[in-house]
Amino acid sequence: MKLSPRDAPGYFARPEAARAGLLIYGADAMRIALRRAEVIAALVGPTGEEEMRVTRMPAGELRKDPARLNDAVKAASFFPGPRVAFVEDATEALAAPILAALEDWREGDAQIIVTAGQLKPTSKLRKTFEAHKNAYAAAIYDEPPSRAEIEAMLQKSGLKNIGQEAMRDLNDLGRALDPGDFRQTVDKLALYKLNDDGPVTPEDIAACAPASVEADLDDILHIVAEARSGEIGPMMKQLRAQGVQPVGLVIAASRHFRGLYTAASDPGGVSQGIARMRPPVFGPRRDRMQRQAQAWGAANLQSALGVLTEVDLTLRSAGQTAPQMALVERALIRLAMMVRR
Repeated sequence: MKLSPRDAPGYFARPEAARAGLLIYGADAMRIALRRAEVIAALVGPTGEEEMRVTRMPAGELRKDPARLNDAVKAASFFPGPRVAFVEDATEALAAPILAALEDWREGDAQIIVTAGQLKPTSKLRKTFEAHKNAYAAAIYDEPPSRAEIEAMLQKSGLKNIGQEAMRDLNDLGRALDPGDFRQTVDKLALYKLNDDGPVTPEDIAACAPASVEADLDDILHIVAEARSGEIGPMMKQLRAQGVQPVGLVIAASRHFRGLYTAASDPGGVSQGIARMRPPVFGPRRDRMQRQAQAWGAANLQSALGVLTEVDLTLRSAGQTAPQMALVERALIRLAMMVRR
């Protein structure tokens, strides 16, 4: 039977122990691995691995010994409870031994869990699981987690009292991160709020979210965007000492000002424009960028992007002989002088 994208998350959390098997397939290996781990843990419980009620076999091992899966399905355990025989990274070439074990399955046998990559509609493996009366097939798509899935993840991690703004940031983060990174962020947030009964805030999420690529350059970018020209010189000395490259600094500045321009020119207003930024911006940094975009306005930000494009072309020019960091510092000071608070 086919599990629809709407029904699949609920089944993964509460699988039916009496089923013969489950096929999970799709293009994203990380999403499939997370779902497979969730299903197996729900079936065998927290002690299933220790009690040897889970038999794992990579595709290569099954290819060498086609009878191994059926043996694992029929094998008895020293411990009572549901058992799982798991085949990892199956391909169409392994359809015969997998489907033979599925056909020979009887009540009391271990449930067969199979993960595979992208399978065509004509795949024998996929078609058999979809048509089987006592087995399921679930396709995993490259889509961000839904709000319901995020709420279930938060509940499982013990996180409660999530504010509206914090939930909005988590939804944005779920769309921006890979599933594994997002789950790790939620786990980190749960540890961060351990023994803290206060509500989860955007600041908490910002503290636990993975650092962005340009995080080390944030200080100089905010100084420029907030027209604090007198602080640019000392900060540039610090960046030189850290080995920051001029071209990299211009690229980071262009990205920052391009984000401000996108927010300032959004038809729904600056706040809506900031919310649409990818990767998402969280907590105090989001509020800070919102104030910057409002202070500059779309017209000035467009002029600022022109200045940055000009200095970028100058740095990459073959005939350029002036000190590169000095050129960048001069351009940043020019930007900071464009708007006065």
